[in-house]
Amino acid sequence: MIGRAALTFAALTLTAAVAAPWQWELPTGVTAPIVRPDNPMSAAKVALGRRLFYDADLSIDGTMSCASCHEQKHAFADGNTTRPGVHGNAGRRNVPGLANVAWLPVLTSADPRVTTLEAQVAIPIFGLTPVEMGMHGSEREIPRRLSRDACYRRQFRDAFPDRNGRIDISSVAMALASFERSMVSFDTPADRGALLPEAVNGKAVFARACASCHSGPNLTDGRFYAILPVNPVDRGLAEATERTADEGRFRTPPLRNVAVTGPWFHDGSARTLREAIDRHRAALDAGETTQVLAYLEALTDRSFIENRNFAYPDNPCGKG
Repeated sequence: MIGRAALTFAALTLTAAVAAPWQWELPTGVTAPIVRPDNPMSAAKVALGRRLFYDADLSIDGTMSCASCHEQKHAFADGNTTRPGVHGNAGRRNVPGLANVAWLPVLTSADPRVTTLEAQVAIPIFGLTPVEMGMHGSEREIPRRLSRDACYRRQFRDAFPDRNGRIDISSVAMALASFERSMVSFDTPADRGALLPEAVNGKAVFARACASCHSGPNLTDGRFYAILPVNPVDRGLAEATERTADEGRFRTPPLRNVAVTGPWFHDGSARTLREAIDRHRAALDAGETTQVLAYLEALTDRSFIENRNFAYPDNPCGKG
């Protein structure tokens, strides 16, 4: 007969194995991002979040997943000006890429109050301005759908032993946030010091003309600026602050993988990177702009775009 102490030890051992600390694979000098204490990283949680990221059952009619707008070939941006929602509602803003999103202090183009990935999950799934995935008012539907799947039930148990595998919106948000935090991108030619001469010159021009805002390891200061003429349809930061001075201000976008995340600007109105640079009125001549473009191209991380760990999980629970 197995004693209670042995059973307790076995249960603790199993829980520890499932929720083992996440091993960040980061280059020298890069510190791990801040993670919410109530949602520590684990391999099981990341695997669950990966499957949820590609699951269209998170939308009201089963036609849109997170990956519908965040495509890996575009560094998890979209390639379109904006993206309509499930009911055909016009999109308001260009879809941002997700590389190194775990390190970003602000997670939307114009709302500084959204500072955790767990909170951001609600915007596309339940948001109304605009409607994207259309689940507002149907919050119970997502747990109902997922609970019908034996594989999901197993994955939630593995990912959340402390919650007894409970399937609810909170656990969904935690798993999605964990997968998004795993999207690490620090393997570009610029990171490796493998710049061609034109890109070397472009880096110097960039440091002089652009780095006051596009600073730090992800090339953003996380602050808000008005670059384009104010559009009364989208007031930018002013929608959150109600301050006239914030009309038309939007977050400085991070520039990792920028060459594959176009079109550019919060409204997707710049069809080329050259056009986006010119709109900044940085007083660059044509040669300097070409050099900066070469540097921006060197910020593309092919290993990130092609990493199978971020792709659609073909068989999350194994054969059978």
